[in-house]
Amino acid sequence: MDIVQTQNDLDVDASTGLSTSEAERRLTVYGPNQMRGGGGPNAFKILFRQVANLMTVILVAAVIVAFVTKDWIEAGVVIGVIILNTTIGFMQEFKAEKTMDALRKMSSPTSRVLRNGHQVVVATMDLVPGDVLYLESGDVVGADCRVFDVFNYETDEALLTGETLPVAKEEDVLDDPEMALGDRINLSFASTMVTKGRSKAIVYATGMTTEVGKIAKKLMESNKNKKTPLQRSMDRMAWVLLIIAIASVLIVFGANKFNIKTEVLMYAIGLAIATIPEGLVAVVTLTMSLGVSALAKKRALVRQLVALESLGSVTNICSDKTGTLTQSKMVLVRAWLPEEGFFRVSGLGFEPSGDITKKQRVEMDPTSGELHVNFSQDDTSPRDVDDEKKSLMSDKSKNSYVEETVVVRNDNMSACFRRLTEAAALCNMAELKQDEQSGEWFGIGDPTEIALQVFATKLSMGKPALTTESSEGKEGGQWRLVCEYPFDSGIKRMSVVVSNDAGERILFLKGATERVVSCCNGRQQGETVEEMESEELQKYLDPRIEEMGRDGLRVLSIAYRRLGASEEAIDLHKVDREQMETQMVFLGLVGIYDPPRPESLPSVMECYRAGIQVTMLTGDHPETAAAIARQVGILQEPDADANEDTDTHAVSMGPAVMTAREFDALTEEEIDALGELPRVIARCSPDTKVKMIEALHRRRGIVAMTGDGVNDSPSLKFADVGIAMGQSGSDVAKQASEIILTDDNFATIVRAIREGRRVFSNIQRFCSLLIAGNVGELVCLLVGLAFRDRLGETVFPLSPVAILVNNLLTGTPPAMALGAEKAWPTIMDEPPRDPTSGLFTWEVLCDIAFHGMAIALLSIADFWVIISGFGNGDMGEHCNSEYSSACDLVFRARGAVFATLTIAILLHAYNCRRIRGPMWSFRMLRRVHENRILFFGFLSGIVLCLLCIYVPGLNTKVLKMKGFGWEWGVVLVTLLVFLILSEVYKFAKRKLLKPLSIATDEQERLQRIWTETTTLNSLGGDAKSPKELKR
Repeated sequence: MDIVQTQNDLDVDASTGLSTSEAERRLTVYGPNQMRGGGGPNAFKILFRQVANLMTVILVAAVIVAFVTKDWIEAGVVIGVIILNTTIGFMQEFKAEKTMDALRKMSSPTSRVLRNGHQVVVATMDLVPGDVLYLESGDVVGADCRVFDVFNYETDEALLTGETLPVAKEEDVLDDPEMALGDRINLSFASTMVTKGRSKAIVYATGMTTEVGKIAKKLMESNKNKKTPLQRSMDRMAWVLLIIAIASVLIVFGANKFNIKTEVLMYAIGLAIATIPEGLVAVVTLTMSLGVSALAKKRALVRQLVALESLGSVTNICSDKTGTLTQSKMVLVRAWLPEEGFFRVSGLGFEPSGDITKKQRVEMDPTSGELHVNFSQDDTSPRDVDDEKKSLMSDKSKNSYVEETVVVRNDNMSACFRRLTEAAALCNMAELKQDEQSGEWFGIGDPTEIALQVFATKLSMGKPALTTESSEGKEGGQWRLVCEYPFDSGIKRMSVVVSNDAGERILFLKGATERVVSCCNGRQQGETVEEMESEELQKYLDPRIEEMGRDGLRVLSIAYRRLGASEEAIDLHKVDREQMETQMVFLGLVGIYDPPRPESLPSVMECYRAGIQVTMLTGDHPETAAAIARQVGILQEPDADANEDTDTHAVSMGPAVMTAREFDALTEEEIDALGELPRVIARCSPDTKVKMIEALHRRRGIVAMTGDGVNDSPSLKFADVGIAMGQSGSDVAKQASEIILTDDNFATIVRAIREGRRVFSNIQRFCSLLIAGNVGELVCLLVGLAFRDRLGETVFPLSPVAILVNNLLTGTPPAMALGAEKAWPTIMDEPPRDPTSGLFTWEVLCDIAFHGMAIALLSIADFWVIISGFGNGDMGEHCNSEYSSACDLVFRARGAVFATLTIAILLHAYNCRRIRGPMWSFRMLRRVHENRILFFGFLSGIVLCLLCIYVPGLNTKVLKMKGFGWEWGVVLVTLLVFLILSEVYKFAKRKLLKPLSIATDEQERLQRIWTETTTLNSLGGDAKSPKELKR
């Protein structure tokens, strides 16, 4: 609406502002202009939630049992586990309130407003709807407002829209209420920065009703405290094991006819402890912590351990463009002059290094071999000139033209190109500097002008080089600024008048093409000027502008004219700029854009290899977004282009590329009916990003969202894994994320996903080991209740203390070693893991049951064979409490059971390294020491096992077993049978079961893209895009 209607709706007069009493009244109605916290989490409630879970209750019970049995070491270890887990969980939940604190700190502390007809300074939190704001360069906008009385007013809205460049504001009426946030040029938004000019504005939204406030509200509404599949699996396992432990205790009591003596009670308690893997939570935490440390070395900081679990299941990465896939540094990459055609500019960032190259046609005289240079309008990719020359020289009768790429330097550039470079450097208020300590280059000023200054500096013609005394020896000598007509957002151009030692006074003009062309009456055609009407010139330039625009370039036009003698006596500062900016001569076009990071394309290809789709969600324009998406591989070019011989890179703005307005207009049913969700959404708002994530969730996708601005924070919260940029990211984005990239490198995400897959695979490995070992111990000890002595009392196959020692040797140490297992080379060749499968898949449960039962039955078989097979079957009396000669056979059998159980579980740790692959083949035996922690842990376990069996006193008095001799033959045969059974079981799985991960049609398509790209890349060398690779 127009400014008059705004005043009427808000009941304010823009010439006097609100009265003090009215402002106070509205403050009570609308509340303070600040972010509300929504009643942050209570520390005591958080602490209660951490300790009031089943696993913690079981661990507490284990502590009580350990104290009853006077096992002080066991008690201390379990208490440490409880404290560690509770502390980590508490810190993770309590950090949530920091997000709202970061949003509150973004508010400007004071604002200048009009009250009672006088300009006054008030606290920003006291702003109310209807207040008239005064805004100028350097101010932080205190509330959402409608601008008027605008003069060269621009604001930096990157935190809301993600756009790199400041937005020029106008007070025009905009009729479209559904317009994207970045296109609402008659509004300024809270927490954005004024970069240029001045304006007045009427506040229409404060506090939580501002755009930033809406983001804060979404952050408060989002809930990430729900349990992950891993946590749910652990909870279910805890319940099952608790029930089994209670049942085991009852079975022990029942087998002894509830004649509960001390030995029976201790045996039951030991059996219950053996059932519950008390070290499991600690090993899970430790494995994740090791993963966090590994990622920190790879420049990814994990703020929540559970994010590692989700990383392994990620199916989609929704990435912001600016600063994530691109460098967030505007670079001039192309120039065009009417006579000479296109010039390409290499080099990225602010460092003034790189070449300016031009295609030239070289005419070769077949008789003399001399070369004659002609400029070529064609701008296709370079070819090998040496090969062309050899081919031509070998056959004099062939056409004697070749094209070669010429590097433009200060000493060989044309007069027209020199003039264009001078204009880029002099019609420019930006500065390019180099840090004295780090040597790093940085720019000061408008990003577009910095790009122009870098371009000129690459040719040793930067503004300092042209305006200092050291330039006197150069062509034209030293330049001096005479007059400046600053950039005006209303006319979208700026100009300067400069003079040099040669006596020239030149007006240089740059700006939007349509505004520059309207000032021109001719174009520079080589050494001459060809007169043209503005309309004719515009038609002449349109094809080139469209071509550069399709490549995502922001196109600027440059013109000049020499001032006549009659204008020398005029005071240019008093002359209207419209009078000066006429009769201009058009020089050329320059194309500027925010280039992709060099590593973005290979990283996207690596995602495709892993079956992960990358989607770009950006606040930029559709053409720019699509161009960048093509360059980084998010959009693939069609296999056959109608215009294959041109360099236009046309893109179809079909379902693959949509604007936020188009996507937001779709209902959930219409979105779900789409065969494929768009891979690029431009002009995104925070709501659009959240809507895309919700759409992916409905398709059972696991979404990782990357971003750096405040506008990204709701989507970072709603995504399964929020990934913030550490260097360019806002505090709000970092607080809303689970992972922070310290190098802002998209490639680090791929490394993080690889690490996430490794961590989850390792957790699955050692869970299989721990529970299979527990099953083996449990079944062995329960079956052993069937053995009776002379008095009819139960003879335990292991004493209660031996059970605990066996649990100590075969539990946490090998599990920790498996937690440190390196990723197998094929881990990124598999599609993402199904998150609904959880930790204990049917295959894992079958593995646990098979190996657990095999260990149990083989161990108890040893006990029977030694006592009844090779022995006389006499089990003596009171062998559960003390050693006697009558119990010698029982004690030796117990030693064999202890050795079999311990070594079999340690060997099974190697089985768990590969779920299906053979582990005991000759090829894998050569790699047995690959996991050094596991290898040395295995050897240490064997040594400790032997010490327990053979150390006098410890064996018979404490562990109730005895060293043995010939029984080792039984033990070794039993272990060999176990290894054979394991390999037969794995062979059957490989033959009968489906592949571990079955790719969806979409994941197979992505993997085909990766295969084609990498294959062609290896054959064709370097490539800049998938389309160029196909060529």
